[in-house]
Amino acid sequence: MPALVASILVAQTRVPRVWDEKGFAGWQLPIAGQKFTAGHFTEEEYYRAPIENVRTYPVYAPNREPEGYWRFLNTIGPKPLIEAEKLETRREWVDAGQRVFEEFDFVPSRRYDPELIRTLRSQAYFTERKIEPLPDGTLPDVRWVVTQKGIGISVRECAGCHLRWVPGPGTGGKPYYGAPENVPFPNFSFNFVDLGAGVYLPRGDDSAAIRWRSHFVPWISNDIHTRIKTMTNKEWEAWDAASNGMGMQARWDGSIYYPTKIPDLIGIKDRKFFDHTATHRHRGIEDLMRYAAQVISADSPHFGPYDIVPRADRRVPYRLSDEALYAMAIYIYSLEAPPNPNRFDATAAAGQKIFTANCAGCHTPPQYTNNKLTLAKGFKPDAANPDVMPVSVGTDPGGAMLTRKGTGYYKVPALKGVWYRGRYLHDGSLASLEEMFDPRRLRPDFEPGGWNPPGVKKRAVAGHEFGLKLSAPESAQLIAFLKTL
Repeated sequence: MPALVASILVAQTRVPRVWDEKGFAGWQLPIAGQKFTAGHFTEEEYYRAPIENVRTYPVYAPNREPEGYWRFLNTIGPKPLIEAEKLETRREWVDAGQRVFEEFDFVPSRRYDPELIRTLRSQAYFTERKIEPLPDGTLPDVRWVVTQKGIGISVRECAGCHLRWVPGPGTGGKPYYGAPENVPFPNFSFNFVDLGAGVYLPRGDDSAAIRWRSHFVPWISNDIHTRIKTMTNKEWEAWDAASNGMGMQARWDGSIYYPTKIPDLIGIKDRKFFDHTATHRHRGIEDLMRYAAQVISADSPHFGPYDIVPRADRRVPYRLSDEALYAMAIYIYSLEAPPNPNRFDATAAAGQKIFTANCAGCHTPPQYTNNKLTLAKGFKPDAANPDVMPVSVGTDPGGAMLTRKGTGYYKVPALKGVWYRGRYLHDGSLASLEEMFDPRRLRPDFEPGGWNPPGVKKRAVAGHEFGLKLSAPESAQLIAFLKTL
């Protein structure tokens, strides 16, 4: 490429400023029943944080590690995750964004303990713990990180939750980034991350305080999260396992009692809100960049007059560069769904007619969402809003009403790609479309295949009763059509 053309392309790549006070105006939705939104760090606080820009590398099962790989890691030295000054074409920006998405790690989880590293390279340990790698021989959630301190082990950031292996004939499957995870965290005998929220919290907090601060809601009387303060480790581990299992997450500002399924990032460029409860508007790529920055390390621990941690302890511990976030946002916009193996046959065609007559008003083609919000059960907004449908589908309102992510709303989900996601309803209670349209799920003796509180096997899964009165053949036809989307 001629130097002049290359310089023009670089000049035309305007990287938006991520943390911008003007961008915050109107970005966040108010908290349900309150007059305030979630807080945010100032521009000065955000840009004061050091930039993390270090490559990471796959961790292979010991018997699958390529010859010479460990020697390579020991000699390569620290390498930059992104070199924005070298990016000239859109393709190069997308490729750089893919590297950021796949490789960036949760920095506080880095460990350099030689004994730990020896353990992770021991086949005997893998055999004892029955740790199975992915079809390509790698582990899904951990990465080798090479820094000035040497080789460490770390946990993936974005790709830790948004990596799905989709089966393929004779291939053992293929990874699709951006889709919600469907692979379990390896069965290690040690914990890489004491709790992700700890990165925001006072260093003197014990584990019980960290757990409580992760989820408590100070403006709610009789807040259910008060129980966390007196939980035994065994109780906490049971709730934590149930609410952070495959495809599920009880995030910082979320709840172990009201977890949500991990969202699908494929097709997010066409959606108007982030999070199941529409905590933030999506008005353009700057909003996606800002949201990613917040999730990674800059989720401010205050809400109006309420402080989740003392003001003196507020900090952004590290950040990605604006260029890295821009590249990653372009990459996320470029994501495509796996090839759909479900054929559009006569059964699906009959199901399409049922769908058009009953469902298309809310789940409007081509993304199969009208991009609007529905009311959580019991929520009454202060005023009419063109983005809000004045109806509730009756699903569990806990996440939208009783957490720090509660806005009083749930998004109308996009059904495009619903065939590969594997969790249904915002709380992931149902594990299949067949369960979704099974009228027996309204009964107390129903056994959900998705999320359940610890110790619970049978319970009713209420809400979104549209389609439950179809005959068995009609239900099968509708499901056949949905699987082709």
